[in-house]
Parts: sequence; C-alpha cells; structure tokens
Amino acid sequence: MDPSTSRRRLLRVAATGAAAGLAGCTLPGGGDGGDGSAPDTPTDTLPDETDLPDAVGLEPFVEGLRAPLDIQFAPDADRAYVAEQQGIVHTVEDGSRREEPFLDLRETVTAGGEKGLLGIALHPDFADNRRVFVRYSAPSREGTPSNYSHTFVLAEFAATSDGRRARRDSERALLEIPEPQGNHNAGDLAFGPDGFLYVAVGDGGAGGDQGTGHVADWYDAVDGGNGQDVTENLLGSILRIDVDGEGDGTPYAVPEDNPLVGREGLDEHYAWGLRNPYRMAFDDGRLFVGDVGQSKFEEVSIVEKGANYGWNVREGRHCYGADDCPDATPDDVRGGEPLVDPIVEYPHSGDGVSGISVIGGQVYRGDAIPGLEGAYVFGDLQVDGRLFVATRPEQGDRWPTRTLGLGDDASALGRLLSIGRDADGELYMLGTGANGGGVYRLVRAE
Repeated sequence: MDPSTSRRRLLRVAATGAAAGLAGCTLPGGGDGGDGSAPDTPTDTLPDETDLPDAVGLEPFVEGLRAPLDIQFAPDADRAYVAEQQGIVHTVEDGSRREEPFLDLRETVTAGGEKGLLGIALHPDFADNRRVFVRYSAPSREGTPSNYSHTFVLAEFAATSDGRRARRDSERALLEIPEPQGNHNAGDLAFGPDGFLYVAVGDGGAGGDQGTGHVADWYDAVDGGNGQDVTENLLGSILRIDVDGEGDGTPYAVPEDNPLVGREGLDEHYAWGLRNPYRMAFDDGRLFVGDVGQSKFEEVSIVEKGANYGWNVREGRHCYGADDCPDATPDDVRGGEPLVDPIVEYPHSGDGVSGISVIGGQVYRGDAIPGLEGAYVFGDLQVDGRLFVATRPEQGDRWPTRTLGLGDDASALGRLLSIGRDADGELYMLGTGANGGGVYRLVRAE
C-alpha cells in the first residue's frame, strides 16, 4: 500500500459499530457560488454604525442547564436542541425542556476542561431524514497514540420520526482524529449552503502549536506547525466533507473541489492556519470563524476555500514568536499562498474591545432589534456584561468593532459560551448563567 494512502486512512479512522475548546481558558462544569466560498460582493445591506444600539436585552429561552455549548433549531417544528458539554442534548419545545433528553452520551463523552460534547448539526434535510451529527471528545480509541490525550469523534445519529429523540443505538462514527493535548478542541459543526459539512479542528493543544503531536512545518523561526502543515494530520483547519456519500474506506466523501484534491495534502482540508477555531457561522455565503489567540490577540476571519490564516507564523495581524515574519508561504509551499488577515482583531488588554478568548458569533438577521441588521455579534469568554458587534466597512478589510451592553441582564447570562441563530435570524446567547446555565434570546433593551 502507498505510504500516503496508509497515513490518510489512519487519520480517518472510523468506527464500524456503535460506539469547547477555548485556548488558555477552562470551560465551566445564505447563498454562494455553489462551492461554499464567499461571493466576491456580499449581497447584504451595510448596517449604519450610527443606528447600532448601545445595549440589548436578554429574554430567557431555557434555564437550569450546565455549560450549554450549542443550539440548533428544527426546521419543521417549534423545537430546539441544546447540547451541554457534559454529553447531553436537550429538546426544548414550546418554551419548555422535555424531561427525556434528545441524546445522552455521558457514558461515552470525556468532559471537563475543554473536552466534552462540543457541537451539533442537523442535516439540511433533517425534516425528512432525521439525521443529526455531533462532535465530542472520547477516551483514546484505536489509532490514537498512547501518549496522546483523547480522540476527536464526529458521529451521526438517527432521530425518531417525531424528531424528539435520537436513537442511541444508531451511532455511526464518521471521523476520528487523535488529539495530542486536552485543549484547543474547537468542535463546531455547520452545514454550508452547498450542503457539505464543515468541521472546525484545533491545532492539537498545548501552546504555540508546539510539543507532542505538533509536526514540523516550513517556517523555521518558530517550532511546530500543525496549522501550517496539511499533509500529516487534520489539525489546525476547517474540514469540509460530504456526509451523503462514501469514499475509499471512509463513511463520507470528499467534495471534488476541495482545495487539496489532486494536490499534496489531505483532501478533507478546506482552509488552514488556524489555532482554535471556536464557533463558526454561515451568512450570505460567507463563513465567519472566531479563532482563539495565544497570548496577545483574538481574531475573527471570513474563511474561504484554500486560504491560510497564518497560525503559528502570525497571531492575528502580528508576527508570533519572532520580530519579523513573512506574509506568504515560500513559493515551493503550495505556490506561495498569502497569510490572510482577520476581519476583526482585538487585544488581550486595553479599553473598549478586549478579552482573552473569542466566542465566534452570528450575523443578525432578525426583526426584534432595529439597527442591528447585518451586524456580526460575538463575544469573549472572559468579558462579562457586554457583547461585541462588528460591521462590514464600505472599504478595506477591517470591520469596525465596539461593545454592546447587556445592562441588568448580564448576570443571568454569566460567561458567554456560544451564540446561535434561528430561522428568523434572531440570536441566542448560551452561557453559564446565574441560574446554573441557560439560553437567552437577544431582544431590544428595556
């Protein structure tokens, strides 16, 4: 067998039977051109910065949770699915949480720190086929080295015909990735407008993209480099797979137009150079990704096919670990690809927008808050009492960003963990909460 084929199959280990991460912090307890890439000219209307509200309110959606990390909304019913880090997915109907969970994986999931049940996604045809996908941390499985921390698992389940419960015995592991360290697990899942599943994968953990499980790359000024290597593993990237097909020895197919198909590198890669891409969202054909920084800067990028976002050569728009650094790879590394700057960058200290672990957000498309239409709302794990809001500029690639107050509702949310969006474009904040953890709908400030 060809060595490259053997390595690919090791990286794609998939179970045949039943079977959040934030860097440096510990967690508690649209249309496109047909390929998922961003259109040249977004079609949304530019929000007027002067119309943006100074503050917003929060309305309880469901409370009494433990570290809720993701929420998805059923397309065919007044129903939401809320995933908790510990390994439970709850069903929320008509404003109430059902006593029986949608899915209970507590005996399977390894939770704590930045590990756990980290993401959930419903198939685009969920109303018809009842297929649901989850991303969780598991004890080390076959193919994971003995000195590694755990195994990344992407699995599929079949829900009952009424959509209220996932059949536990229906689990099918699609992808397993050895995780060297316990942190930088990313974990978000999202179906793009192209119908393919996008999977966020961190750089393998520890710090600086260095140490056990971090391979050497083309950049000599800083050791390590899963973010800059696309041949040895699937870490430090956004992956893109077709869950409606099968490949050579894999229970999924690789889209033919993925950027490394027919080139050097693992075909699942869609974009790379990421450290800990924590929370991503599609809007108007664009893929927004919040990437947690190392020690100085946090960033949000619009991720495009085949693009390199710089880690660990750069942290945000700045050199990492060196006084000077290139703004592109060498010509003999994928043709000298540019290192793409984020649309939003903020420091770990200072007045205004600052924090230490970005929580990627959503573009607001609802009606409840006039003036917020088309703005990107996000936050930071360590920033209490306020959110951040960024707006697309008329010129340039830096999105102006400012704070968005929460007033008296801030204590109910506690630490922000994730942000969801329903079919009407309204946003939901998931947090630790004064009441143990909950989900809150973003509303107009009183």
